[in-house]
This record gives sequence, C-alpha cells and structure tokens, in this order.
Amino acid sequence: MPRLPTPLTLPDGGHDDGRGGERDHENTATHHDGNTPHGPGNTRGRHPGKQPRKHPGARRRGALARGESATAWAFISPSVLVILGLSVVPVLWSLLLSFQADDLVTPSRWVGLDNYRALAQDPHFSQAVGNTLLYTVLYVPLSIGLGLFLALVLNRRIRLVGFYRTLIFVPFVVSATAQGVLFSFILDPEFGAANSLLQHLGVSPQGFLTDPGQAMFVLVAISLWSGTGFCVVVLLAALQDVSPSLIEAARLDGAGRWHLLRHVTLPALTPVTVFLLLWQTINALQVFDLVYVTTKGGPLGSTTVIVYFIWEQAFKNFTAGYGAAAAYALALALLVVGGVPRLLRARANRRTEGAAR
Repeated sequence: MPRLPTPLTLPDGGHDDGRGGERDHENTATHHDGNTPHGPGNTRGRHPGKQPRKHPGARRRGALARGESATAWAFISPSVLVILGLSVVPVLWSLLLSFQADDLVTPSRWVGLDNYRALAQDPHFSQAVGNTLLYTVLYVPLSIGLGLFLALVLNRRIRLVGFYRTLIFVPFVVSATAQGVLFSFILDPEFGAANSLLQHLGVSPQGFLTDPGQAMFVLVAISLWSGTGFCVVVLLAALQDVSPSLIEAARLDGAGRWHLLRHVTLPALTPVTVFLLLWQTINALQVFDLVYVTTKGGPLGSTTVIVYFIWEQAFKNFTAGYGAAAAYALALALLVVGGVPRLLRARANRRTEGAAR
C-alpha cells in the first residue's frame, strides 16, 4: 500500500481555519500564567520604582470610615467628658486628698499616711466598721433567704400570682429617702402608728429608732421590706429557667420536694445566688440614705456606718482628707469582696480543667 504524504501545517499567522479562536484563548491563558516570562513569577518588564496606584474606590472607603469615626466620637464625647469629670477625676483627686490635711477652706497640707494611721486608732471608725458589718451580716442572708422562699411560693400556679409579684416588688422601687421618711412617722415613739398598735395589743411602747439596742435591727427590717423584692424577681426568673426535664427525671426517680429543692433546684440557682450575694453585700457596705434620713448615726452612734462616717468627717467636721482616707479604706474592702470570689472561681475552673485532662 503506498505511503500517504505528510500533511502541511500553516504557521500561526496564516489564514483562519475555524480553530484560531481556540488557539488565541490558549495563548491568552499562557500569557497570564505565572510560569511564562510575563507572569507574576517574573519581574521583567516592571518598573521597580513605581508603586501600584490605589483604586479610587479604596480611597473613598477610607475617607468614609474616617468620617464615620469622627462622627461617632462627636456623639460620645459628651458622655466621655461626663464620665471623666464625675468619676475618674474625683477618684484621683480624693486619692491625693487622702494624703493631705484639708478643711475645704484653707490650703491643704501634705501629711502622708497620717490619716490612715489615725483611722487605725480611731474608736469611732472602729464602731462604724462594726455597725456596718453587723448590718451586712444580718441583711444579706436574710434578704436572699426570704427572697428564695417568696420566689418558690410565687413560682406556682396560684390565683392572682401577678398581683402578688407586683406587690412584693413595689417597695424596691421606692427610694431610700422616701422609705426613711415613711418609717420615721410610723415608728415615732410618741405619735407613731406602731406604738399605737402595740398599746392596743397590750405591749408597752418601744423606742424603735431612738433606742440604741433596737435602732440597727429596725434599719435592717426596713431594708428587708424594700430590698427583698429585688431578690424575689431575680430568683423567680432563675427558677423559671430550671429545665423541666431535670425535675421530671428526679420525680420519676422518686425524689420528694425536699430532694428536688436540694439536689436539683438549688444547684441550678448557684450562679444567681452568687450574684445576689455579691450585689447585696456591696449595697449593704454602702448603706447611707436610710441612716441619714432616719437616725443620722444615732442614738449614741449605734447606727453610724462607714459611709455616714465618711460624710460626717468630710462635710460636718470639715476634715476632708481624713474622710477621703476612710473612703479608700471602704473601697479596698469592696475590692476584696468583689475580687476574692472571682479568684476562687477561676481556681475552681482550673482544677476542673486539670481533672478533665
């Protein structure tokens, strides 16, 4: 059989035979490939001294972002100035004041740590610390315990439960000043409604806020009347968040009410209880309004708490430096109260993670 001749091929510059578009596409792909002399892997043909020009859209977006940032700062700057003027600056100024002898009239005098040394030896400050601790020890557990009891009662489906919840929470909304004025009239030893009721019951009149042995306990009772509502609302919300499946599983296992409360409900309320413990403790250590309106630290200093002592030293005795030193002693106590639980919780978390590993 005769051998066929080899077909001729036209060069690239020849006439188009219908496949020129495919070759052009392949050449274009090869042209943009990084392995070709004109690809990004090769720097020939570039100008090293010139930087790529930024796209106009990028410049526009940058200017827009800077404008939005300036607008945001313009809106929040009044709040920042208020915070600096009413929080940061007074804190720093009072810290410097605690190392000075200042009567708010004449020029101050630097005394170093003398104010703090005087606090340690002042029997009135020691009495104020003792009264504050007594108030805290009585108020905090009673408010949380009473709040838990009322929350458990109001967590049931009973008639007019919404009305009862509102009735318990309303005293919390009343200001401490209004509470003090109200109970000063009710507990007045001569004309108060409380002694009138006691006389009808055959009980001798009581001194209440004018009796050194009763005044602190009366203040705790007034604080419980107003502060328990907050604990009730928080604990009631936490109770409604307890998983019903856990309760049903415990009931199927034969758990009674006490076992449900001890092994299911209370463990679920632990985070909320810790929060209330810290919150109520901080509020108790800073109590002032109720004392100022009702007893003004009396009788015989039996209700003088730390914050009232600070006010008395700074604005009544005009020893502002001494009062500032007492304020920073209280701030240190609050820092310990807030920081120790966080450290203990962080240590417990590390132990849990270590045991899991």
